[in-house]
Amino acid sequence: MKNAYLMGTNIYLRPLELDDAPTLKSWINDPDVYRNLLVSRPMNIQSEESFVERSMKSEHDLVLGIVVRQSDRLIGTTGFHRIDFRSRHAGFGIMIGEKAEWDKGYGTEATQLMVRHAFETMNLNRVWLQVYDFNPRAVHAYEKAGFRAEGVLRQDTFRDGRYWDSKLMAILREEWTAARKERDAG
Repeated sequence: MKNAYLMGTNIYLRPLELDDAPTLKSWINDPDVYRNLLVSRPMNIQSEESFVERSMKSEHDLVLGIVVRQSDRLIGTTGFHRIDFRSRHAGFGIMIGEKAEWDKGYGTEATQLMVRHAFETMNLNRVWLQVYDFNPRAVHAYEKAGFRAEGVLRQDTFRDGRYWDSKLMAILREEWTAARKERDAG
């Protein structure tokens, strides 16, 4: 394991390193991957290195790599963005860049690790996200982690020659705590 920060059953989360930038660049420039992200332009190695450096210095972002424990292979990234320490909330994002690792539950596990970290360690009260309507795999993973729909941004994203809605989802500390107690009791 390389600098593990949060440990899961099948994955662990670790800080990104500058030598991860080439891998991140290849994912970000893959149309199947960036289709589900807010990124809308190609990235080069310098822009990815700058992203890693900025995210590691930011007090309002926490970005981690997702690594499969068995192979010790980086497969994606996850993080909190725009952390608001006064109102105790943060935006959540995740990317499984290795397409061969899609649909194996790694995204759900990473999301659950991050939500637990938000509430147990960072003392946040709310974690929110925005997900495109055309990404049902992500919506399912978020729902499994306890996120609930809060609203819709109608036709706010242009992809594949048309406008799409985005769903706003969030999980509150009290919802997470209640679900955890219910799981532990059952």
